[in-house]
Amino acid sequence: MTETGKLKLDDKDLELKIEEGTFGPKVLDIASLYKESGMFTYDPGFTSTASCKSKITYIDGDAGILLHRGYPIDELADNADFLEVCYLLLFGELPTATQKEDFDFRVTHHTMIHEQLTRLFTGFRRDAHPMAIICGAVGAMSAFYHDSIDITDPHKREIASVRMIAKIPTIAAMAYKYHVGEPFVYPRNDLGYAANFLHMCFATPCEEYKVNPILSRALDRIFILHADHEQNASTSTVRLAGSSGANPFACIAAGIACLWGPAHGGANEAALNMLEEIGSVDRIPEYIARAKDRDDPFRLMGFGHRVYKNYDPRAKIMQKTCHEVLGELGIKDDPLLDVAMELEKIALTDEYFIEKKLYPNIDFYSGITLKALGFPTSMFTVLFALARTVGWIAQWNEMIEDPEQRIGRPRQLYTGADKRDFVPVSER
Repeated sequence: MTETGKLKLDDKDLELKIEEGTFGPKVLDIASLYKESGMFTYDPGFTSTASCKSKITYIDGDAGILLHRGYPIDELADNADFLEVCYLLLFGELPTATQKEDFDFRVTHHTMIHEQLTRLFTGFRRDAHPMAIICGAVGAMSAFYHDSIDITDPHKREIASVRMIAKIPTIAAMAYKYHVGEPFVYPRNDLGYAANFLHMCFATPCEEYKVNPILSRALDRIFILHADHEQNASTSTVRLAGSSGANPFACIAAGIACLWGPAHGGANEAALNMLEEIGSVDRIPEYIARAKDRDDPFRLMGFGHRVYKNYDPRAKIMQKTCHEVLGELGIKDDPLLDVAMELEKIALTDEYFIEKKLYPNIDFYSGITLKALGFPTSMFTVLFALARTVGWIAQWNEMIEDPEQRIGRPRQLYTGADKRDFVPVSER
């Protein structure tokens, strides 16, 4: 029997259907609310509104839980590689050995981009931000891969999905090379996903570059941790763009543009900028005091999370990965990292931080790790976009296949001027 709830509005009693998912709170189906009552809801940021049904990712922020297709994020990060997680997000199940071999081959052999697309990079100013470059390059892919933009064809959607996952590391690496003024390095089919990306970023024609397997595995784990995160701002942007029937490359470009915001994908860059502002360990007490002062505009970046009111489960894995990278590289005398480690220690022991649940989040550790790996801060959000592409593609596919999917059209609460008569310019 369908569970319902009653809503009393003036002299009307409305009966609304209540739905329940696998996990999480029940939801009140208000799809018929406007038709039945002439009213709609006001929910800034859609924080109390489910915009879709999804089988991909589940988050319980209070308990610190993140599941991809039912699998805990820590188990995936410890036991799977990134392409295995990609397969899981796209197709719903972990691949068999044969399926994984086939999927890895398909992705690896799609990593090259059309040679004419490489010329697009030279149209940007040499000091262009890498996010601006990849936003433009990904959007331009729809001009080069016409054979996979028919969203009504499941086979073409799969081709577009594989192409996007395969080519985004090449585009990101080329954006980096252009940013630092070095020649492009083409992908190699004998390297894994993360190793290939590191090679494309840091190899030069002058000498051989050997990928460190520990650093490659660390980067692979970073990609896993950022692969999907439910209906966040950029994912919702991809779904909203896709609801109009836009091609997949345009939708992903829209997601990249949204991710660029400092409150979203730019948070790890902001966290590192904060560490640079603090500068040294002896200045930490001053900034801790400022963070506790309600009247001071200073905020500690990289602590706490909008969704997680407990410890971010990704942060625990990222913390371990961070220390592995620092240990492998033998980094001990970096003032920035000294500040980070001391801040981490304080945040995990100080009563104020514990009471406010201001635990170090994934952005805090990922910024430090990516800096140690040799990436400039301008590349941090690019790497986030690279990893999140599979989540966007999986969510986009799910939306296309959803029989209840409609073009997104949020309502508004109009607070502007009342109706007015037009006054000719000579009388104003």
